[in-house]
Amino acid sequence: MNPLQIRRTLLPFALACMVPAAFAWAQQTKTEVRRGEVVYVSGNDLVVKTEAGQMKHFVVPEGATAVVDGKTLTVRDLKPGMKLTQTITTTETPKTVTTVRTVNGTVWNASGNNVILSLPSGENKQYKVPDGTKFNVEGNPNATVFDLRKGMKVSATVVTTTPEVVVTQRRAVTGEAPPPPPPAPTPVTQVGVLLVEEAPAPRQVAAAAPVPQPESAPARLPKTASDLPLIGLLGVWLVAIAIGLRAIRGLI
Repeated sequence: MNPLQIRRTLLPFALACMVPAAFAWAQQTKTEVRRGEVVYVSGNDLVVKTEAGQMKHFVVPEGATAVVDGKTLTVRDLKPGMKLTQTITTTETPKTVTTVRTVNGTVWNASGNNVILSLPSGENKQYKVPDGTKFNVEGNPNATVFDLRKGMKVSATVVTTTPEVVVTQRRAVTGEAPPPPPPAPTPVTQVGVLLVEEAPAPRQVAAAAPVPQPESAPARLPKTASDLPLIGLLGVWLVAIAIGLRAIRGLI
Protein backbone atom coordinates (compact mmCIF):
# COMPACT_ATOMS: atom_id res chain seq x y z
CA MET A 1 0.00 0.00 0.00
CA ASN A 2 1.32 3.45 -0.96
CA PRO A 3 0.65 6.08 1.77
CA LEU A 4 1.07 8.94 -0.69
CA GLN A 5 -1.66 7.54 -2.90
CA ILE A 6 -3.93 7.22 0.10
CA ARG A 7 -3.37 10.90 0.91
CA ARG A 8 -4.03 12.04 -2.62
CA THR A 9 -7.14 9.93 -2.84
CA LEU A 10 -8.77 10.84 0.48
CA LEU A 11 -8.25 14.60 0.31
CA PRO A 12 -10.21 15.45 -2.90
CA PHE A 13 -13.19 13.40 -1.85
CA ALA A 14 -13.17 14.88 1.63
CA LEU A 15 -13.15 18.37 0.19
CA ALA A 16 -15.97 17.45 -2.19
CA CYS A 17 -18.07 16.33 0.79
CA MET A 18 -17.21 19.45 2.72
CA VAL A 19 -18.32 22.04 0.11
CA PRO A 20 -22.09 21.40 0.34
CA ALA A 21 -21.90 21.72 4.11
CA ALA A 22 -20.59 25.28 3.82
CA PHE A 23 -23.86 26.36 2.22
CA ALA A 24 -26.16 24.39 4.51
CA TRP A 25 -27.12 27.50 6.50
CA ALA A 26 -28.26 30.82 5.17
CA GLN A 27 -27.32 34.13 6.69
CA GLN A 28 -29.92 35.37 9.15
CA THR A 29 -30.49 38.98 10.22
CA LYS A 30 -32.66 40.11 13.13
CA THR A 31 -33.55 43.71 14.03
CA GLU A 32 -34.65 44.82 17.50
CA VAL A 33 -35.84 48.32 18.41
CA ARG A 34 -35.72 49.68 21.96
CA ARG A 35 -37.14 53.05 23.07
CA GLY A 36 -36.77 55.02 26.27
CA GLU A 37 -36.52 58.44 27.90
CA VAL A 38 -33.41 59.80 29.60
CA VAL A 39 -34.06 60.20 33.34
CA TYR A 40 -30.56 60.75 34.72
CA VAL A 41 -27.08 61.12 33.27
CA SER A 42 -23.77 61.65 35.03
CA GLY A 43 -20.44 60.89 33.44
CA ASN A 44 -20.80 57.56 31.66
CA ASP A 45 -23.78 56.49 33.82
CA LEU A 46 -27.10 56.68 32.04
CA VAL A 47 -30.54 55.85 33.48
CA VAL A 48 -33.33 55.36 30.94
CA LYS A 49 -37.03 54.74 31.50
CA THR A 50 -38.20 52.14 28.99
CA GLU A 51 -41.55 52.00 27.22
CA ALA A 52 -42.63 49.37 29.77
CA GLY A 53 -41.93 51.82 32.63
CA GLN A 54 -38.78 50.06 33.86
CA MET A 55 -35.67 51.95 34.93
CA LYS A 56 -32.51 50.68 33.22
CA HIS A 57 -28.98 51.69 34.19
CA PHE A 58 -26.28 51.66 31.52
CA VAL A 59 -22.57 52.37 31.66
CA VAL A 60 -21.99 53.89 28.23
CA PRO A 61 -18.55 53.06 26.76
CA GLU A 62 -16.25 55.83 25.67
CA GLY A 63 -16.75 56.88 22.07
CA ALA A 64 -20.40 55.79 21.90
CA THR A 65 -22.58 58.38 20.16
CA ALA A 66 -26.23 59.05 19.46
CA VAL A 67 -27.83 61.12 16.72
CA VAL A 68 -30.36 63.51 18.33
CA ASP A 69 -32.21 65.92 16.04
CA GLY A 70 -29.52 65.44 13.41
CA LYS A 71 -26.65 66.17 15.81
CA THR A 72 -24.09 63.57 16.92
CA LEU A 73 -23.94 63.60 20.72
CA THR A 74 -21.95 61.69 23.32
CA VAL A 75 -23.33 60.50 26.63
CA ARG A 76 -22.15 63.73 28.26
CA ASP A 77 -24.35 65.74 25.90
CA LEU A 78 -27.55 63.91 26.80
CA LYS A 79 -30.15 65.68 28.93
CA PRO A 80 -33.10 64.39 30.97
CA GLY A 81 -36.25 64.31 28.88
CA MET A 82 -34.54 63.27 25.64
CA LYS A 83 -36.22 60.38 23.82
CA LEU A 84 -33.79 57.70 22.61
CA THR A 85 -34.32 54.89 20.11
CA GLN A 86 -31.79 52.07 19.85
CA THR A 87 -31.83 49.81 16.79
CA ILE A 88 -29.88 46.56 17.20
CA THR A 89 -29.15 44.58 14.04
CA THR A 90 -27.86 41.06 14.71
CA THR A 91 -26.43 39.07 11.81
CA GLU A 92 -25.68 35.36 12.10
CA THR A 93 -23.33 34.14 9.39
CA PRO A 94 -22.64 30.40 9.06
CA LYS A 95 -19.00 29.49 8.73
CA THR A 96 -17.24 26.17 8.34
CA VAL A 97 -13.85 25.80 9.97
CA THR A 98 -11.67 23.21 8.27
CA THR A 99 -8.56 21.62 9.70
CA VAL A 100 -6.24 19.37 7.74
CA ARG A 101 -3.72 17.06 9.39
CA THR A 102 -1.81 13.85 8.68
CA VAL A 103 -2.28 10.73 10.77
CA ASN A 104 -0.32 7.50 10.86
CA GLY A 105 -1.97 4.41 12.22
CA THR A 106 -2.65 0.72 11.99
CA VAL A 107 -5.91 -0.64 10.69
CA TRP A 108 -7.80 -2.02 13.65
CA ASN A 109 -11.08 -2.60 11.84
CA ALA A 110 -12.69 -1.69 8.51
CA SER A 111 -16.42 -1.94 7.89
CA GLY A 112 -18.45 -0.31 5.18
CA ASN A 113 -17.21 3.23 4.59
CA ASN A 114 -15.63 3.39 8.02
CA VAL A 115 -12.16 2.48 9.12
CA ILE A 116 -10.83 2.39 12.68
CA LEU A 117 -7.17 3.18 13.11
CA SER A 118 -4.97 2.55 16.12
CA LEU A 119 -2.96 5.75 16.60
CA PRO A 120 0.54 5.93 18.13
CA SER A 121 -1.01 7.39 21.29
CA GLY A 122 -2.87 4.09 21.80
CA GLU A 123 -6.23 5.65 20.94
CA ASN A 124 -8.52 3.94 18.45
CA LYS A 125 -10.36 6.45 16.28
CA GLN A 126 -12.93 5.94 13.56
CA TYR A 127 -12.80 7.76 10.20
CA LYS A 128 -15.23 7.92 7.32
CA VAL A 129 -13.84 7.04 3.90
CA PRO A 130 -15.51 8.97 1.00
CA ASP A 131 -17.15 6.88 -1.70
CA GLY A 132 -14.83 5.97 -4.59
CA THR A 133 -11.61 6.21 -2.57
CA LYS A 134 -8.96 3.88 -3.96
CA PHE A 135 -6.11 2.35 -1.99
CA ASN A 136 -2.91 0.80 -3.26
CA VAL A 137 -2.80 -2.32 -1.14
CA GLU A 138 -0.04 -4.84 -1.71
CA GLY A 139 0.39 -3.84 -5.34
CA ASN A 140 -3.33 -3.44 -6.03
CA PRO A 141 -3.91 0.25 -6.90
CA ASN A 142 -7.70 -0.24 -7.13
CA ALA A 143 -8.23 -1.52 -3.61
CA THR A 144 -11.15 -0.07 -1.70
CA VAL A 145 -11.90 0.30 1.98
CA PHE A 146 -13.32 -3.19 1.87
CA ASP A 147 -9.86 -4.53 1.01
CA LEU A 148 -8.29 -3.15 4.20
CA ARG A 149 -7.38 -5.69 6.83
CA LYS A 150 -6.45 -5.47 10.45
CA GLY A 151 -2.77 -4.75 10.98
CA MET A 152 -2.18 -2.83 7.76
CA LYS A 153 -0.17 0.37 8.16
CA VAL A 154 -1.94 3.49 6.93
CA SER A 155 -0.76 7.06 6.54
CA ALA A 156 -3.58 9.42 5.52
CA THR A 157 -4.63 13.05 5.37
CA VAL A 158 -7.60 13.77 7.63
CA VAL A 159 -9.90 16.70 6.91
CA THR A 160 -12.08 17.90 9.80
CA THR A 161 -14.95 20.32 9.24
CA THR A 162 -16.57 22.18 12.15
CA PRO A 163 -19.66 24.35 11.57
CA GLU A 164 -19.67 27.64 13.47
CA VAL A 165 -21.90 30.68 13.53
CA VAL A 166 -20.32 34.13 13.52
CA VAL A 167 -22.59 36.64 15.29
CA THR A 168 -22.14 40.34 14.62
CA GLN A 169 -24.18 43.20 16.06
CA ARG A 170 -24.60 46.76 14.89
CA ARG A 171 -26.18 49.28 17.25
CA ALA A 172 -27.49 52.67 16.20
CA VAL A 173 -28.96 55.15 18.69
CA THR A 174 -31.14 58.04 17.53
CA GLY A 175 -33.35 60.40 19.49
CA GLU A 176 -35.09 63.72 19.83
CA ALA A 177 -34.68 66.52 22.33
CA PRO A 178 -37.59 67.65 24.53
CA PRO A 179 -39.55 70.71 23.32
CA PRO A 180 -37.98 74.03 24.35
CA PRO A 181 -39.53 75.87 27.31
CA PRO A 182 -41.81 78.85 26.59
CA PRO A 183 -39.92 82.13 26.10
CA ALA A 184 -39.43 84.28 29.19
CA PRO A 185 -41.16 87.69 29.28
CA THR A 186 -39.08 90.52 27.84
CA PRO A 187 -37.62 92.59 30.71
CA VAL A 188 -38.36 96.35 30.80
CA THR A 189 -35.28 98.42 30.16
CA GLN A 190 -34.71 100.95 33.01
CA VAL A 191 -34.01 104.49 31.87
CA GLY A 192 -32.85 107.16 34.32
CA VAL A 193 -33.97 107.19 37.96
CA LEU A 194 -36.66 104.98 39.37
CA LEU A 195 -40.01 106.68 40.04
CA VAL A 196 -42.96 105.27 41.89
CA GLU A 197 -46.45 106.19 40.73
CA GLU A 198 -49.23 105.72 43.26
CA ALA A 199 -52.68 104.92 42.05
CA PRO A 200 -55.47 107.30 43.27
CA ALA A 201 -57.39 106.23 46.33
CA PRO A 202 -60.77 104.72 45.55
CA ARG A 203 -63.64 107.32 45.70
CA GLN A 204 -66.23 106.72 48.39
CA VAL A 205 -69.85 107.29 47.39
CA ALA A 206 -72.31 108.05 50.24
CA ALA A 207 -75.26 105.80 50.31
CA ALA A 208 -78.69 107.49 49.94
CA ALA A 209 -80.57 107.87 53.24
CA PRO A 210 -83.69 105.79 53.41
CA VAL A 211 -87.00 107.69 53.01
CA PRO A 212 -88.86 107.77 56.37
CA GLN A 213 -92.16 106.08 56.29
CA PRO A 214 -95.16 107.88 57.96
CA GLU A 215 -96.21 106.44 61.22
CA SER A 216 -99.80 105.45 61.51
CA ALA A 217 -101.78 107.19 64.33
CA PRO A 218 -102.64 104.99 67.19
CA ALA A 219 -106.23 103.99 67.28
CA ARG A 220 -106.51 105.22 70.93
CA LEU A 221 -104.43 107.78 72.84
CA PRO A 222 -102.75 106.44 75.85
CA LYS A 223 -104.02 107.57 79.20
CA THR A 224 -101.43 110.03 80.63
CA ALA A 225 -103.22 111.74 83.70
CA SER A 226 -106.42 111.82 85.78
CA ASP A 227 -109.40 114.37 85.51
CA LEU A 228 -108.92 116.05 88.94
CA PRO A 229 -106.62 118.97 87.84
CA LEU A 230 -109.07 119.89 85.11
CA ILE A 231 -111.98 120.05 87.57
CA GLY A 232 -109.94 122.23 89.98
CA LEU A 233 -109.03 124.70 87.20
CA LEU A 234 -112.68 124.95 86.15
CA GLY A 235 -113.63 125.82 89.76
CA VAL A 236 -111.05 128.65 89.89
CA TRP A 237 -112.46 130.15 86.68
CA LEU A 238 -116.01 130.11 88.08
CA VAL A 239 -114.94 131.84 91.33
CA ALA A 240 -113.10 134.57 89.35
CA ILE A 241 -116.17 135.16 87.19
CA ALA A 242 -118.41 135.50 90.27
CA ILE A 243 -116.12 138.06 91.89
CA GLY A 244 -116.03 140.09 88.70
CA LEU A 245 -119.83 140.20 88.46
CA ARG A 246 -120.17 141.49 92.06
CA ALA A 247 -117.68 144.25 91.41
CA ILE A 248 -119.57 145.40 88.39
CA ARG A 249 -122.90 145.51 90.35
CA GLY A 250 -121.34 147.63 93.14
CA LEU A 251 -120.30 150.25 90.67
CA ILE A 252 -123.77 150.51 89.25
